[in-house]
Amino acid sequence: MPTLQRAFRSTRRAVLSAVVALGVIIGGLITLTAAPAAHADTQICDQYGSTTIQGRYVVQNNRWGTTATQCVNVTSTGFQITRADGTATNGGPKSYPSVFYGCHYTNCSPGTNLPAQLSTISSAPTSVSFGYVANAVYDAAYDIWLDPTPRKDGVNKTEIMVWYNQTSPVQPVGSRVGTASVGGRSWDVWTGNNGSNDVISFVAPSPIGTWDFDVKAFANETINRGMAQNSWYLTSVQAGFEPWQNGAGLAVTSFSSSVNIGGGSTTGGTTGGTTGSTTGGTGSASCKVTVTPQSWAGGFTADITVANTGSAAVNGWRLGFTLPSGQRITSAWNADVSPSSGAVTASNLAYNAQIPAGGTQSFGFQGTSSGAFTPPAGFTLNGSSCS
Repeated sequence: MPTLQRAFRSTRRAVLSAVVALGVIIGGLITLTAAPAAHADTQICDQYGSTTIQGRYVVQNNRWGTTATQCVNVTSTGFQITRADGTATNGGPKSYPSVFYGCHYTNCSPGTNLPAQLSTISSAPTSVSFGYVANAVYDAAYDIWLDPTPRKDGVNKTEIMVWYNQTSPVQPVGSRVGTASVGGRSWDVWTGNNGSNDVISFVAPSPIGTWDFDVKAFANETINRGMAQNSWYLTSVQAGFEPWQNGAGLAVTSFSSSVNIGGGSTTGGTTGGTTGSTTGGTGSASCKVTVTPQSWAGGFTADITVANTGSAAVNGWRLGFTLPSGQRITSAWNADVSPSSGAVTASNLAYNAQIPAGGTQSFGFQGTSSGAFTPPAGFTLNGSSCS
């Protein structure tokens, strides 16, 4: 079977033309009215039908690449594809049934604070759990949409795809350009353009069922690679499937997303994946540190938020702390962290060097633990103690 590349698709999509290079389809926009809020176990078979769950997220059927029937069963926490007729014949997938937070083609999830400028976002924690099947050709993708403007309709400039799973012969748009470590995991990185927007894809080397991460980590990596800027806007995040053949049984069993505003502003990213730290730093070092840990037998993650409670910006930060005995850091995001145990220092990267007065910066790390987990302690910002 030839290689299948995922194609551009939107919340409301009608196929306009033939296949472009590498089998990517360019669609056209149609206008629809959003459906009312869903109750548990609501069926959607309308081609572009959508509804809300938890009073917070939107589930969309989004059958844009085929005329064959597709139905999704909407639950209180996600959805499952219950019918997936037809086979994609033009290179791109049949559809993108998904659940999203934010604004996409004028359809905004209830109470969302998106679009939001990346420079103002301190963190964007999210979680998704996928359920897979064996008799289908598909990818399971988490989409992050970025644009230079706070647009709520139309095509965004850059699409970030986080591929939790894929089946042969599906592959991302463009070509493989290397690897990256983001969110404590290793990824194959692909970049390209589907004829309507730039796409950067982070492909897991093995399937992921459930994972929590910070959307900002992938946005920062995209900025570092020159495919976005910190002045751009996050418009929506989405989790779903792109099926080519079959697909009944695929499910998003849980989804959560929030965007925390109040991060420091910076001047944008650097190209080529360059990172850097600033030794020492300037500005007030009055600070408050919040630790959000998750632990399990033998391991843990810790998300750290550093708040500048002083009256002047901190330009270049080094956060010192002590890791309890038996804990060892194996990976980190949004900071350079060393050494891996004992007295540890986390230093800013090039894109998050400033913490404005009243603002925050966030980073995190994953590690191993022997015995019961205890959070790190003894935080200092540029040598001054934090509360």
